[in-house]
Amino acid sequence: MLEILAERGGTLAVAESLTGGLVAAELTAVPGASRTFRGSVTAYATDLKRDVLGVDGTLLEERGAVDPEVALQMAAGVRRALGAGWGAATTGVAGPDPQDGRPVGTVYVAVVGPEGVRKVAAPRLNGGRADIRKESVRSVLGLLLSELSGNGRAQDTEQNGGN
Repeated sequence: MLEILAERGGTLAVAESLTGGLVAAELTAVPGASRTFRGSVTAYATDLKRDVLGVDGTLLEERGAVDPEVALQMAAGVRRALGAGWGAATTGVAGPDPQDGRPVGTVYVAVVGPEGVRKVAAPRLNGGRADIRKESVRSVLGLLLSELSGNGRAQDTEQNGGN
C-alpha cells in the first residue's frame, strides 16, 4: 500500500482512537515508510478529536465519539493538520465495556483523500480487546488499499447508515 502511494507521489496521515498508535506502528514497520507516511495523531480523548482534529463538537455531544461521521471528520482533520494527501482514521469500542451506548466491537474506519474521496466502513468485530484493535488496524488499512487500488467497496455513511 505504501508502495502504491510512493509511486503516485502520495502521502498519508492517520488519526487513531481505539487503536492507540497501532496503525502508525504497522505502517512504520515497513522499510521506506518515511517516503509517504507523514505521521499520526492518537486522539484517544474526545476533546482531542474536537480540538486537534477539528471534529464538530456538536456532533460529538449528540452522537459520541463512536460514529461514522466522527471517523470521517477525524480522517479529514488529520489529513489537513499533517498536510497529507490521504487521511485515515479509527474510532470504536475495544472493550471491555460499552461506550456512548455502543457495544464492544463497534468500530468505524474511514479514509479521506483527493478528488473528494470519503469512505467509511463499519466492520463488525468480535473477540477480546486485543483482537478488536488488531482487526481495526487491518480494516482501516484494507479500506485505504481498496481506495488506492480503485476497488472501493465501502459505502459512505448516507448509504450504509453507519451499519
